[in-house]
Amino acid sequence: MNRITFRILIHSFLCIAAIGLLSSCATHHHRPIRRAGDSSPIRVACIGDSITYGYGIANREKDSYPAQLQALLGDGWQVRNFGFNGATALKKGTKPYSLLPVYGEALLFKPDVVVIKLGTNDTNEKSWPPHKEDFVADYLEIVRGFQNLETKPRIYLCRPVPLFRDRGKVFDTDKILTEEVIPKINEIARKKHLPVIDLYAALAGNAGMFPDGVHPDAAGAKIMATVIQKELSH
Repeated sequence: MNRITFRILIHSFLCIAAIGLLSSCATHHHRPIRRAGDSSPIRVACIGDSITYGYGIANREKDSYPAQLQALLGDGWQVRNFGFNGATALKKGTKPYSLLPVYGEALLFKPDVVVIKLGTNDTNEKSWPPHKEDFVADYLEIVRGFQNLETKPRIYLCRPVPLFRDRGKVFDTDKILTEEVIPKINEIARKKHLPVIDLYAALAGNAGMFPDGVHPDAAGAKIMATVIQKELSH
């Protein structure tokens, strides 16, 4: 069995597991986002790294995935981009999200919905091998920060987009992502009964939308926004 076939089988397994995971989260996923009678815009906090920030996108204010999500959702929603270049979920990673000012800014925003897309930078050589056992606890700390808000936001976890740059190399970040990071994100979702959005599957066949093999272009960000919008609008 070659590496590509094995990776496809692994991802298929993850998708099958996700069906049960999402079923277990149905109660949380379908509860009302806001109390009846509240007509103010629904606040959405997009938490993440450079992919959320819109790194490499010429007009990120218009074409990053949070900006395109705002356009898709319309006036009844207020989407804010809290992505930060290089951010990791790991506290001993290269740039811990929970220790960045942007995390505090996201909490002060008091969102009604939180979309977390972290894990991509955790695959780097300085973060994952030595600290991978801390990933679940560190990610959960970020989740709990939002769960403790008075707004009690609906929280979505994202399976990160594919990594094309390092495939076939000795240190294959996409292999780490699919075989180690994503299963831990699934574990976190299962523990906290949270819905999952599969951005990996949505962009798995779109390597051409990743100019540097890591960051999606505006078209890739549009796919991300569309998938997320469908989940939020259920």
